[in-house]
Amino acid sequence: MGMSTGVDSASDLARRLPMLSWLPDYRRSYIFSDILAGLIVAALAIPQSLGYAGIAGVPVLVGLYSIPLALIAYAILGSSPHLVVGPVSTVAVLSGSLVADMSHGDPAKAVGLTSALALGAGIGLLIGGVAKLGWAAEFLSRPIVTGFVFGLVLLIILGEIPSLLGLPPVTGDVRSRVWSIVTSLGEITPITAALGLGSLAILFIGAKLAPRVPWGLVVLVAAIAVSSWLDLAADGVVTVGVVPRGLPPLGLPDVALGDLSALAFGGLALAMVGLAEGLSAARIFAAREGYSVDTNQELLATGAANIASGFSGGMGVAGSLSKTAASRRAGGVTQLTGVTAAVIVLIVLVSLAELLAPLPRAVLSAIVIQAVWGLMDVRALRRYKSIRRNDFVASLAAMVGVLLLGPLYGLLVAVGLAVLGLVYRSSRAEMDVMGKVPDEKAAWGSITSHPERKTIDGIQVIRLDAPLFWANAALISDQVLAQVDSEDGVRVLLLDLEATSQLDTTSIDMLELLLTRLRERDVDLYLVRVFYRARQTLAKAGFIELLGEDHMWHSISAGVRAAKSAAKVKGKPHAQVVDEPDDGDVPDSAERIAVDDEPEPEVDPEVLVVEKAPRGGYQDPHLTAPQKARKRSSEANRGRWRR
Repeated sequence: MGMSTGVDSASDLARRLPMLSWLPDYRRSYIFSDILAGLIVAALAIPQSLGYAGIAGVPVLVGLYSIPLALIAYAILGSSPHLVVGPVSTVAVLSGSLVADMSHGDPAKAVGLTSALALGAGIGLLIGGVAKLGWAAEFLSRPIVTGFVFGLVLLIILGEIPSLLGLPPVTGDVRSRVWSIVTSLGEITPITAALGLGSLAILFIGAKLAPRVPWGLVVLVAAIAVSSWLDLAADGVVTVGVVPRGLPPLGLPDVALGDLSALAFGGLALAMVGLAEGLSAARIFAAREGYSVDTNQELLATGAANIASGFSGGMGVAGSLSKTAASRRAGGVTQLTGVTAAVIVLIVLVSLAELLAPLPRAVLSAIVIQAVWGLMDVRALRRYKSIRRNDFVASLAAMVGVLLLGPLYGLLVAVGLAVLGLVYRSSRAEMDVMGKVPDEKAAWGSITSHPERKTIDGIQVIRLDAPLFWANAALISDQVLAQVDSEDGVRVLLLDLEATSQLDTTSIDMLELLLTRLRERDVDLYLVRVFYRARQTLAKAGFIELLGEDHMWHSISAGVRAAKSAAKVKGKPHAQVVDEPDDGDVPDSAERIAVDDEPEPEVDPEVLVVEKAPRGGYQDPHLTAPQKARKRSSEANRGRWRR
């Protein structure tokens, strides 16, 4: 017993610290590939982080500070062997917009607020991971995320154009920015524009001709060399300026208490945006490589990476698709790739940081624009339009929300669209009138487009094709009553609830009202194929007692037989009907129930075995043997739910 506990503890620790799983089994043959991939990642991450710091409105060193500890934290806790974390465009632009509103132009305050936002995002992600809220990461649909990111990229490019061309900085909303750029084109600085546009051309053409080459690093080094040689700063070219050497400063950022509530909200926004991008990247490579990622563990790992970044004076981070792709192209196998990249960045900070001073800002803008350009997924928008118009509209709405309202309120628009879309689709419940399939025992299906399927005179069978819940309860009630009233002579309604795994108070109230209205019409209500949890809720609410236990059955066929039998006893008239096969004539496979019983520890809850009950139906498995005997002798047409 002690050995088993020890194994379980070790397994749980390895699940919480994934590094304990891959590090002991690390192969020497991986070393060269991981180190080479780490070099490539660093070559891509360094110029990108400098550009993203500019987007976030903070000194370039803040971008570099974000990398080392974040990579190490993710290497320890991340469930993906390949994902590379670091500053990303979406998080940078959202962080920059939040900080601009709070810092009021104070550069020192902007740095503190940026690191505080990273800490807020990290704490929010950690809480989500501990509380196992990974399911919430699936809430934003891919079309909405696509539109949101598209809008962010347009904002990023719009913000980088003045620096790229040597124009005066622009502020305000999208329309005023565009107008300012258009009206100031005559003020373009020729040298700056030549550097920016030339760098942009090299980046795009180089990526096409030799995609494995780290063109961002090539352009960065070349621009520093040319700027130093020609002393471009003396000719009016804006450069990065003095960059002090040294390790990242460790400690909590200095922020005012009055800013904490705004930072907490902004941190959650950063967490949502970064998680959406990071999980997408992680899952893409997990699908390619044939493994899976743990969403809750990813919340913990990304949260720890953000806390590490914020604690070291950095900005918010997330999983990066471009850096992860570069790592895999270079042959990276494990998270040693990230650790290698972290070490290289630390070396740059300690010994080479001052070399960044002559770097023209226009070149950084070119690096940023090229890095985010591919995130504008026009092909995905076309695909949404061809598959489902609502997805295309949702993408456009999210994009427009970002452009008109900014990243933060654009994100809220995207979340609101996701909620509205979910509620709308769920509330548009469809239902089918069912008929018996010819030449099949106990098989029933929709009569739509199948006139050969026979209905039973006086008995109407309706299947709900969507879960019954608070948002669609009233609509379903009206639709069901309208269907009952549309046919003459209906005396029994069988309602198939197979699509409903759980019920709520509103839906139960609807069922009670439906039962009352049906009884006013002298129509009996039977419920069939009701899941265990839904039955539990019905029992707690007293609905089963109100309905009658002999009015709940495991299948449509069983419910129809019970209804016909009850109708004969009550003397209700029925037209000539096709005889249903007896229980003994129906194979177990045909009578398989669509309901599950309460899970038992020793039985796999995914596997359900149905035992045939004596004629008369099903009994509650929680009753004692004498209780079962009394119920069998006192009541007819009863069912037994058993494994």
